[in-house]
Amino acid sequence: DQGQDGVHLVLFSVLHIDLAITGCSDSDGVNMYGLDGEEMWYADFNKKEGVMPLPPFADPFTYPGAYEQAVANQGVCKANLAVAIKASKNPPEAIAPPHSSIYPRDDVELGVENTLICHVSAFHPAPVRVRWTRNNQNVTEGVRLSTPYPNTDFTLNQFSSLTFTPEEGDIYGCTVEHKALTEPLTRIWEPEVSQPSVGPAVFCGVGLTLGLLGVATGTFFLIKGNQCN
Repeated sequence: DQGQDGVHLVLFSVLHIDLAITGCSDSDGVNMYGLDGEEMWYADFNKKEGVMPLPPFADPFTYPGAYEQAVANQGVCKANLAVAIKASKNPPEAIAPPHSSIYPRDDVELGVENTLICHVSAFHPAPVRVRWTRNNQNVTEGVRLSTPYPNTDFTLNQFSSLTFTPEEGDIYGCTVEHKALTEPLTRIWEPEVSQPSVGPAVFCGVGLTLGLLGVATGTFFLIKGNQCN
């Protein structure tokens, strides 16, 4: 459309949002791709490989040469880091403390393997440190930590997951550490064991008893009526 000032305004709808992030510091780096809010690929610079964190039911695909490109991007990023800081006049770092929540991926059944998810949200900057415990003992096996994913307000989200088998009496904890927190942030989760309900059985028993009493009473008056006749 064209307004009175002669400026053309083009309206269009977006079906999908693609995302690519390259970030670095003196000691850390991140390179990832996302689509519609989902993490599709990220570079694991410790293991020196690319990771596809998609669930098993997703259609498989690859990013050929993505890890090699991520390594090159880190070199460019670190080379420009000092220049970028100087150009922006070394602004103070924006800091926002994280929020966290803990929940199971699937409906909980005792003795059936499941996944606990610790969602860390609305923090800045990266990274956060996430630690899992079971009955106050540290757990490292079966733990995965996603790369930070940006929100529209430039804060970050991050997920940590723990593969576990719920047992009655177990208590799990997810502890988050971040430079904006004065003390670690811990969330607790434990399996909820539902007790079998006795209500239906009681109601059925009472109903059956009253029904039998009603039959007996009706039979008594029927016999008395026949005797009177």
